[in-house]
Amino acid sequence: MKDSEPEVRTASASKVSGVTKLIPVELVVKFIIPCIKTLAADESPHVRTALASDVMNLAPVVGKTVTGEHLLELFLQLLKDETTEVRLNIIAKLNQVTPVLGLDQISQHLLPAIVELSEDRQWRVRLAIIEYVPLLAEQLGVDFFNEKLGALCMTFIGDCVFSIRQAATKNLKKLTEVFGDAWFKSHILPKVIDLAKLSNYLYRMTTLFSINTLATTLSPELIVNSLLPIVIELTSDRIANIRLNVAKSFQIIIPLVDNSVVESKIKPALSKLLEDKDKDVKYFSNIAIQSCNQ
Repeated sequence: MKDSEPEVRTASASKVSGVTKLIPVELVVKFIIPCIKTLAADESPHVRTALASDVMNLAPVVGKTVTGEHLLELFLQLLKDETTEVRLNIIAKLNQVTPVLGLDQISQHLLPAIVELSEDRQWRVRLAIIEYVPLLAEQLGVDFFNEKLGALCMTFIGDCVFSIRQAATKNLKKLTEVFGDAWFKSHILPKVIDLAKLSNYLYRMTTLFSINTLATTLSPELIVNSLLPIVIELTSDRIANIRLNVAKSFQIIIPLVDNSVVESKIKPALSKLLEDKDKDVKYFSNIAIQSCNQ
């Protein structure tokens, strides 16, 4: 780890956790961790990237006390590294650290860094944070999550990058699977309803994408009472691309609800779309209405 050649330091940085598993913790603290701290500030981004890919694995090996006293500050340093790959590698291994740290340290040190990264200039970093959130939710529990990260999840829905918005909808599904229908109804549904009313059509489009993803997780009753009214309301949207996607949403919802709902609510809405001036809206509405009879 002290070699003059960056290629050697890179190779050794990627092997740190494998070595620490084989020696006593006191030797890790005395010999390995001081070298790691030097590598975290290495002039070569390749060295720091290699270290970031492996260093988080030390937390379960050395335990809570050593992690808190000697490693947490180093993790936070790497989370703010100027090289995108370093930040990404640390985020990818956050699940190794959060079970080791207590809620106090997570809340005080780790969550502020996560919130900061959620606004990172690199969309890949924001995407990595999104993918980590459901796992963090399981570890933190519903009350802690609602207090510290609930609002953050909805900010991703309005991201300027489509891939982020798409991932955010999948994130909401995973969170609903973790916390249940009641949590969705009280914490997510109001925000989905608000999105559907925003003037920017991209938000309304994201609303439909969210509904499409969430519907497969929710109970038929919740779909009918909470999601279906939003979709029906958007049949009158001024943007043809929204109305087209409304038809696609109906097609997803149809097999998930009772036939009486299809006959009384969905078919009339599709019949209206079949008379639309836009040929693509008509096309997808026709496909959807055919699925009503299958």
